[in-house]
Formats: sequence, C-alpha cells, structure tokens
Amino acid sequence: MNLIDIKNVYKIYNEGLDSEVRALNGVSLQIDRKEFVAIIGASGSGKSTLMNVIGCLDIPTYGEYALDGEEITELTDRELSRIRNKEIGFIFQGFNLIEDLTALENVELPLIYRGTRPSERRGLAERALEKVGLADRMQHHPKEMSGGQQQRVAIARALACKPPIILADEPTGNLDSRTSADVMALLREMHSEGSTVILITHDDGIAASAERVVRIKDGQIIADSASHTGEETP
Repeated sequence: MNLIDIKNVYKIYNEGLDSEVRALNGVSLQIDRKEFVAIIGASGSGKSTLMNVIGCLDIPTYGEYALDGEEITELTDRELSRIRNKEIGFIFQGFNLIEDLTALENVELPLIYRGTRPSERRGLAERALEKVGLADRMQHHPKEMSGGQQQRVAIARALACKPPIILADEPTGNLDSRTSADVMALLREMHSEGSTVILITHDDGIAASAERVVRIKDGQIIADSASHTGEETP
C-alpha cells in the first residue's frame, strides 16, 4: 500500500463560470514510504495546489486521496487537523515562525498541539535544535537570527514531532546558495533516517537533490522519473 495515493484529482475554482480555473486537472500520483520526491513546476503550474492537497490543507473538488490507507476527502476539518499534526511536518519558504516566541518555544508549539507532556516536549525541542546546529540559539527570537538560522528553526520544528512525512515548500527560496546547500543537506539527512520527504520547488538544481522528480504543468503531471506517470484528460 502506498503512503500517498492520489487518483484522478481535480481542484477547480469558479467551476462552470467563464473564470473557471483548473488548478489540478486529473492528477494521479503515488508515493511510497521513505521516498525523497521533488515536485517541480513554474509559478501557476499547480504545484502549490498539489502540495496543499498532499498536506491536507485543502481537499480536491473531485477525485480520491488516501494517506496511509485513510481516505482524506471524507474527513472533517477537525480530522484533517489531526492528520496534519500527527503525520506531516511542514517546512515553508517564509519560515512561519512566531516573532514573540524564542526558537525553543517555536519548536515546542506543535508538540503542545499534540498534547505532549511539558517535560517531554522541552527535551524533544532541544534535541531537534541541537540536530540542526542551533544549540546556542535556543533562547533567541526570530528577529535576532539570520534567514538561514530561521529556516533551521523551521526544520527543527518539523523534526521534533518525528512525523513520517516532511513536506517542504520552496525551503531554500529565501536563502543564499551556501545556506540552501546546508538546508538540502538536512533534508537528505532526514530522508536517510527514514522520513518520506516531499520537496516543492521551481528550481531544477534543488530538485536534483531528490531521488525522484515529478514535473507538473497546467495542473497535470507531465513527467515522473519513477515512470508511473502521467497526463490525464477528463
């Protein structure tokens, strides 16, 4: 059984109107456990919409999506929130850190939502920050840190919950080349330790770090280096 099984998924905005937009237009995609997959496409290709569907941030207009055997399209908002919190660690281009919290408190936050005991979550957060090289920055606030350090905090936040899936949306988009290389090295390390890593990017160089590259254009998958691919038309 695939970890992620998307079948003939459509995401349509303003359906039936002259302004109708098919952000996803018959996408099918299967991802196995412990894969490292890059989904690459230009702006407007549908890659962000596909990321939102994979991450349970949005549900398809039509089609099926099963995550670890559970049909996502049938779940309530509360159930989707539970899935996101338990199964997926998010890393965003904009870091999404809370300015009033320290690095340690930012990493602890999703653990609070999971109901992790205070003593346990502090240890998990500290170890995650140590892993990304920020043992000496735990009490710093985001504004006191460089962009690369903030992204490391975001990675630590994803790591701390030990989710089976890491979903990284343009994680190097705001970083210089050297810091980008460091971030990609951390993602490869997370993959080597057993996480399924899904990387959303517009950059061929970044995508090359993945074991498998899926290309999306005009809401359809046009290439898949694993060769179970393709274009579907309604």
